[in-house]
Amino acid sequence: MIDVANRLHTVEEYYFSRKLREVNLMKASGKPVINLGVGSPDLQPPQKVIDAITSSLKDSVAHKYQSYQGLPELREAMAGFYRDHYSVHLSPMTEILPLIGSKEGIMHISMTFLNEGDEVLIPNPGYPTYQSVTKLVGAVPVFYDLKEETNWLPDILELEKQDLSKVKIMWVNYPHMPTGSQASYKDFEDLIAFAKRNKILLVNDNPYSFILNDAPKSLLNIQGAKDVCLELNSLSKTFNMAGWRVGMLVGNSDLINSVLKVKSNMDSGMFYGIQKGAIEALKCSTMWFISLNNVYEQRRKLIWKLTEALNCTYDSDATGMFVWAKLPPYVEAEEYIDLILKHKHIFIAPGTVFGTNGEGYIRFSLCASTEDIEEAIARIR
Repeated sequence: MIDVANRLHTVEEYYFSRKLREVNLMKASGKPVINLGVGSPDLQPPQKVIDAITSSLKDSVAHKYQSYQGLPELREAMAGFYRDHYSVHLSPMTEILPLIGSKEGIMHISMTFLNEGDEVLIPNPGYPTYQSVTKLVGAVPVFYDLKEETNWLPDILELEKQDLSKVKIMWVNYPHMPTGSQASYKDFEDLIAFAKRNKILLVNDNPYSFILNDAPKSLLNIQGAKDVCLELNSLSKTFNMAGWRVGMLVGNSDLINSVLKVKSNMDSGMFYGIQKGAIEALKCSTMWFISLNNVYEQRRKLIWKLTEALNCTYDSDATGMFVWAKLPPYVEAEEYIDLILKHKHIFIAPGTVFGTNGEGYIRFSLCASTEDIEEAIARIR
C-alpha cells in the first residue's frame, strides 16, 4: 500500500459528501427521500445567461485556454456589480480576481498567506471548509464562539484577551451561514479595527447577501478596509449557477496579486462560455432579485411551518438560503436528524456539521420545491 500524505490524517471527508451517499442509496432502494439538507439551488439561471453560454460556443476562442485573470469584460462586470449593489469601487484591472467558484478561493488564500504553524480564527458555527483547508496547509484552527444571545457575532473584547501573536487570517461570513444573522456596518468597522490592531488578514465570505435580504453589504464598503481585508463572492446562490463554478476575490491589489501567484499554478483559466454567461448574470436588473426572493419567501414560510411541526424555534429576521432552527431542550442534533431520515425520509442538516456551537440546532435548506416542503410537513404531522 502507498501511504497518503500526513495532511490527510488531519481532515475527514466532507460531511455532505458522505451523507449524500447514504441519501442516494436510500433513494436507489425506493425510499422517497426529500432533501432539505443541502443549499444547491434548484431554480434556473436567468435565460439570458443560458443564451450567452450557448451562443458563445461558436466563438473562435471559445475552446482555447483562457486568461488566469478572466476576460477583461468579466472583471468589468464584476466591478460594475460591486459598484451598483454595494457602493464599492474596484479597479477591474488590479482589485478583482475571478475564481472557479469561491470555494477554491479559500484554499488559494490559505496557501498564499499561511505558513505551517500559523493560526487562523474560524467561526463556530461556520462553514466547515475554513477548518479543513487550514489543516490541509499545516496551519492551526483557533475557533471563536458565535452564540445566539449575541446574534451570532464575534465578541471582539473576548478575542482581544487571547494571545493573537500567531494569528494570520480571520474568517468571517456575513450574512452568516448557517444561522442567517447579519452584521451591521458598525460591526464591520469594529472587525476591521481589530484586524488592524493585530495585523490580521480579515476575509469576508459573502455569497448569501442577496437571498431574502433587502440591504446587501460588503466589508469593503468601510473606509480603510482594503488595507487588511479581502472579500469572496459568488454567483452560485445569487444567480442559481452553483454548478457553473463562478466566484470572485476582491480587495487590495497587492493581496490579489499574491493570490494570483498561487491560482495561476493551480488551473488554466475559466471556460470561456461560463465567463460569457457570468457577464450577463452580473448585469441582471433588480427584477431578477425580486422574482428570486419571491420564490424563496414562499418556501421559507412553509419551512417555518415544518419547523414548528418539529417543535423547533427560529429567528424570523434571519436572511439567506437556510432556516436555522433551535431544537427542544436535551435533543441531540445528529441523532435527531438520523431518526427523521430513517422514519420520515427527510434529510435535514444537523447543526453540529458547522461546529460545536451548532449542537441543539438543525438547518433547513430552501432549495426544494413547495410541493416537496408541503409533503415533508404532511409526513411530520
